Amino acid sequence: MKCYSIASWVIAASSFGLIKALTDDSSTRFPTKSGIKTWVDPDTPQDSQTYVSSRGQSWDLVMSDEFNTPNRSFRPGDDHLWTSLEKPDGVNGALELYSHNMTSTKCDDDGTCYFFIKSIDEVNVIHVYNMYTHPPDFEDAYFYYRSAMVQSWNKFCYQGGMIETRVQLPGAVSKESGNPDVAKGANGRVESASTNRMWPFSYNNCEPDLFDPKNQRISACNDNPGYGLNPRQGRGAPEIDVLEGAGALVSSSVQIGPGMPDDYRLFGIDPSTGDSSGCIYSASCKTKGANDVGVPTAYYKKRGHLSWYQGLRYAANNYCSSKSDAKQDYKTISASLEAGITENTCSKQTCPGSNDVNGDLGLIDESGIARWGINSNGTCFPLFNVYLGSYLCDPDNTFPKCASPRDESTTPESNAMSSFNYQMDAISANWPIHVGGYLNYVVYQLEWVTGKNGYVRWMLDRSPLFEVPSESILNVPQNADKSNPRKMMIEEPLYIIFNVALSSTWGATPPNPGKECRGDGSDQVVNKVCDSFPMYLKIDYIRLYQDGSLDLEIDNYMQIGCDPASHPTKEWIQAHLDEYQDDVNFHIEVAGKAFCKKDDDCTIGGTIGKVALKTGKCVKSRCECTFSSSWGGPRCTTAVSSNTFSSTETLNATSSYGPPMTYSVTIAGFIVFVTIASVMWSEKKQKQELIRLKKLEILNVPTISNVVEDIPEAKRTSSIRGSSR
Repeated sequence: MKCYSIASWVIAASSFGLIKALTDDSSTRFPTKSGIKTWVDPDTPQDSQTYVSSRGQSWDLVMSDEFNTPNRSFRPGDDHLWTSLEKPDGVNGALELYSHNMTSTKCDDDGTCYFFIKSIDEVNVIHVYNMYTHPPDFEDAYFYYRSAMVQSWNKFCYQGGMIETRVQLPGAVSKESGNPDVAKGANGRVESASTNRMWPFSYNNCEPDLFDPKNQRISACNDNPGYGLNPRQGRGAPEIDVLEGAGALVSSSVQIGPGMPDDYRLFGIDPSTGDSSGCIYSASCKTKGANDVGVPTAYYKKRGHLSWYQGLRYAANNYCSSKSDAKQDYKTISASLEAGITENTCSKQTCPGSNDVNGDLGLIDESGIARWGINSNGTCFPLFNVYLGSYLCDPDNTFPKCASPRDESTTPESNAMSSFNYQMDAISANWPIHVGGYLNYVVYQLEWVTGKNGYVRWMLDRSPLFEVPSESILNVPQNADKSNPRKMMIEEPLYIIFNVALSSTWGATPPNPGKECRGDGSDQVVNKVCDSFPMYLKIDYIRLYQDGSLDLEIDNYMQIGCDPASHPTKEWIQAHLDEYQDDVNFHIEVAGKAFCKKDDDCTIGGTIGKVALKTGKCVKSRCECTFSSSWGGPRCTTAVSSNTFSSTETLNATSSYGPPMTYSVTIAGFIVFVTIASVMWSEKKQKQELIRLKKLEILNVPTISNVVEDIPEAKRTSSIRGSSR
């Protein structure tokens, strides 16, 4: 049986800082009378309420959706957690439209219930506005497929934790599908007006001689940024892709900026050798140093400093079958690295299984014998992704490194957007996915811990695959002039996106990309593949766990909520609303609609709950708020006030904004994009509040007091966790 994947799929954790701010206030959100947490699905099994992290800590479930109710609608205003979009995809050869009617929930005869995105082949011509033409103008765009995007924008956001989802990937799987070439190409990334000069910055330094602050929309060099922003605080939109694939490969990645200068990257292609840019993806470049970072050893040493990010961690996908000729031995690889690699490419005998000669080779588990980077079992192994990022520019830019620099002699400026040009970095690994990922459900997980001792770890059903330690981002290689900008571990809050997209430019493409699926209908194998439509992305559940300990390190932010004092967003978003929603895709405040078993799941508890007031009730298994003008939130436990504003959350829809819905439609490729983005709330005890206030004092961030005068003092302990950003 063959699997023909036209998909590049992602489960991603992505922060877009100011472009993804949701607001609601833990100081005015009360616990439910039943004790169920605001964002937890009551159908989540009891044995899934906690999770033991890779570091041995017990983390608690704070959000889940089991998708056990069929026929859910995700149109604006219909769901407490998710919102679907209606619009064409934006860039990178996108071939599909996103539509509300291509996503819902369903239960199969075997009792498995799931969220789905349906993809069909269908030709449409849409009149779209292109900001990258000269001058910007409307044009007809052809779309050959229809799919969906669903996101938690402006509803649920989080910062730190472990996100887990059980997924079956979309693809044509049949005996007739043939044996297509399914390869992973370079990953495209988000680029829209709202993310320009924001994505994917994780940078809080003012170093004009090192990096031009004009390229970062909200720079640490600005003493008075306005819009309620903190002075001299760099903000941005870094991104974590939990799961992104192209056919037989999965890419797990972090996108940050500003990127490293050329002298810390792969050597550029020398055209005189006959090489073209695509040779790096097959490791066939004749240009010295262009195939693998650090290879050959002596050639890279001439730089006088190390290159790229150090100490990245790779481990095997042991769900694949073992091959004896793929097995490696630590002593052999260690000796090879010590002696130095003389060839221009890596081999199983000379390099770690990842082909990353700068990767960590230490023990994965101190009590075990398996090591990072060594393919001791001879199974599928993650490879260092030689796509190191893109150079981003505005359409008027003439800088030679831009993908399409403007020719000043023939093309006048369009002035469509502010000028920028900068490098972004993609730190990623590609790992093979077994065909079971298309035939059955597979559990994917990502642990994300902020701070100097933090990390991002990708796992396949609890087995590690790839890890980026904070140390790798914080302490980058430097030359004598220290010309390499020093980034920070991602800490901006995140929201969630699911989408399936098709592209003519990604590594896994549909047949006849840029045309109708069947072309002229003469290729019978292609016809069989196209007959496989509709294809489905299926998600059995999604769950989020966080460490609720009161003794977390100062820079370890584990919370759910939005617009914290350390990362203020509300005024900025209010002033730039046109970048965050359009006439079709807009935010509608949802009161209630969380899933429930009884009335007590939908009303406040505690001392206030003893009063005869019932703020909500359970109607047909979903919360319905009794006094929607006074009580809102998914479980009708948030006090609504148009005048109340806290550093963590605002209280009503009109003052609640989030990252641009339009951002996500600019993603190309056949992607299952579960992007996680934007800001959080927290319901911590008074002791933790004191810890947070202490952090704010350390950061010199002003605190907000007396926010809600008519709420008992014990309820004013809203969590405001400081940030080093």
